Amino acid sequence: MSRPIARVLMLLELLQSGGLRTVAELAARLDVDERTVRRYADHLLDLDVPVESVRGRHGGYRLTSGYRMPPLMLSDDEALAVLLGLVAGQRAGLMTATGSASETAAAKIRRVLPQRLGHRLDAVLGSLAFTAPPSTPAAPETAVLLSIADAVRHHRPVSIKYTAADGRHSERTLHPYGLVAHAGRWYVTGGDPAVGEDRTFRLDRIADARTLPGTFDPPTGFDPAERVLSGLASAPYRHEVTVRVQGTAEHIRARLPAGVALVEELPSEGSPDGETGRWSRVEMRVDRLDWLPAVLASLDRPFTIERPDELRGLVARFATRLADSASG
Repeated sequence: MSRPIARVLMLLELLQSGGLRTVAELAARLDVDERTVRRYADHLLDLDVPVESVRGRHGGYRLTSGYRMPPLMLSDDEALAVLLGLVAGQRAGLMTATGSASETAAAKIRRVLPQRLGHRLDAVLGSLAFTAPPSTPAAPETAVLLSIADAVRHHRPVSIKYTAADGRHSERTLHPYGLVAHAGRWYVTGGDPAVGEDRTFRLDRIADARTLPGTFDPPTGFDPAERVLSGLASAPYRHEVTVRVQGTAEHIRARLPAGVALVEELPSEGSPDGETGRWSRVEMRVDRLDWLPAVLASLDRPFTIERPDELRGLVARFATRLADSASG
């Protein structure tokens, strides 16, 4: 493929990504001057691609709204990236309630590929093995996901119909700050103006999401992923665990990530050892305690159990089994 044709196609890809692109931006991305960008845009018009020219200081080019491109032409790398992305997303459980959409999309792409490339991709997918089992999908409705995503982007409040884990139904207004994908589930986190607090909701439990009039200002520096992980770590469970560990928060989170535990570094007591002299408080809420002794041992740091007493006994028995195994 000659260099000018390749750049004309690159211009088309940039315009396909949506929105208005200034001539200066396009020239920088294509590594050409602005006059050449205009010539490339004329080439696309000659191919019946509806490129709109917007005049003015902030003008540029964009594709006509609603225009749909003919079947895609994908390189080997692009086709493999798309199909692997569809497979990975499906196994991770990150799909909508139309669970077959990823399969039908992959089949459509596979049908339009050249036979040579199709056979090679089939060989990759047919020989691919995964080390983790597929996630059980908790898929949201497509309309819910798209409505909330649009509300996040434009800072619009939404009215949602929600079913809690205990089966209670409610309808509330939410100021959505962000969408988060975690462990095969979709979450939305934001402010609940009725109670004046930040809340997190699972999208698969939202039956309907309707955009409301008006806008809101999201808090500065808010991290949706951090909020979801801390919310999961502090959710009510059967056991509340508090342990003081001699170590930094960074070291502890390598074994107990944010979705499992809340870690707070305690003020230094002036230990000459700047690394191991620090202590941190670890708080967890768990349904079972039997897995904790091994995890605490893997931290390889001194620790003190503050609660519950039952965990002290489990750790003592675990230590005895280790000692017996070592002496045997």
